Amino acid sequence: MESLRALAAQLGIADLTGRGFLSVLITFVSAGVFTWFFIPRLRDFAIQVGWADQPNERRLNKEPLPNAGGLAIYGGFIVSIILAWALRPIAVDIVNIQVLAILLGASMLVLVGFIDDQYGLSPVTRLLVQTLAAILLLVNDLRIDLNSIPFIPALPDVINQPLSTVVTILWVVALTNAVNLLDGVDGVVGGVAFVASFVLLATAAQFPDRAAAVVLLAGLSGAALGYLRHNFNPSRIIMGDAGSTLFGYTLAAVSLLGTLKFSAGASLIVPLIVLALPLLDTTQVVIGRLARGIRNPLRHPDKTHIHHRVLARTSSARRTAVILWLVALACGTVGMSLQGLRFQAIVGTIVSAALCLIFVAYRRVRARNLELAQTGQGDDE
Repeated sequence: MESLRALAAQLGIADLTGRGFLSVLITFVSAGVFTWFFIPRLRDFAIQVGWADQPNERRLNKEPLPNAGGLAIYGGFIVSIILAWALRPIAVDIVNIQVLAILLGASMLVLVGFIDDQYGLSPVTRLLVQTLAAILLLVNDLRIDLNSIPFIPALPDVINQPLSTVVTILWVVALTNAVNLLDGVDGVVGGVAFVASFVLLATAAQFPDRAAAVVLLAGLSGAALGYLRHNFNPSRIIMGDAGSTLFGYTLAAVSLLGTLKFSAGASLIVPLIVLALPLLDTTQVVIGRLARGIRNPLRHPDKTHIHHRVLARTSSARRTAVILWLVALACGTVGMSLQGLRFQAIVGTIVSAALCLIFVAYRRVRARNLELAQTGQGDDE
């Protein structure tokens, strides 16, 4: 037992039997279990009422595919947070208010994303709601303060305040849309969001005063893993905009909590590295479309995303997802190194994340093979 405690200490876990660690573990597991078992029931209901994406030239599905997975992710996330709060309430009032602001903003985006999935909304409407959700963070003092970043010269308040406000809104809106735009191949966003939230969870858990971020990230990563069990190719359900914007917004908001900071500069650098894949993907897509003379790049979808390029080379949705998971794990490794985490903690986090991904992918492939065996068909991958 003592050797196990010593190993846990090297990974940044102060007490394996303590209330803090157990509450985080329960949060993670409850989010995953709820999402895992709720999705089949939600899928059946979605098929009955017609909540599905129809096949077209850009989509991989050849038949209507339920697109309400985001509701299950949101449900698992919220249920786990409520359970965590009951087990170990966060004592600081200001943190409670900020956590509630993040949950309210996420709820707004899930609702609007779901409406968009089913009925379609204009990009202006979606952008307006995303901006309002970002402003909700600002009024609760969740912001990027440019004067707190060491490598940027100090600015007078009359400039710093409005500029910091603009940068904060851009950060939240950009990351929300970046994760949304990465959602094009089965398993990609679910896996990348799981890796990002799990890495940021492990990072925040190294410090005793970061309980709020740890709880939110535990719930988010658990819900992502539970969803991924049903989304690894061939997908039985997709998350839609409701799920992808939930991931993007929550990750952006948690990075502003002040709970991930070991220095003011790294509070931005670490999430930037960990979330480099969706950010780089969106950047190269927007630049490419502008270069081709497209005035509104967000209204002209194409197949120039990174996941489309990888899919074209691999001809396999499964291999595409795994490759991008590996890229996300590599970004997470770099981000944790910049955070100054110990080597043992980095290795433990990456190995744990990889094992979780392998487990859910195996379970999905195994279930698929059993389905095909019953019908006498071969695997289509």
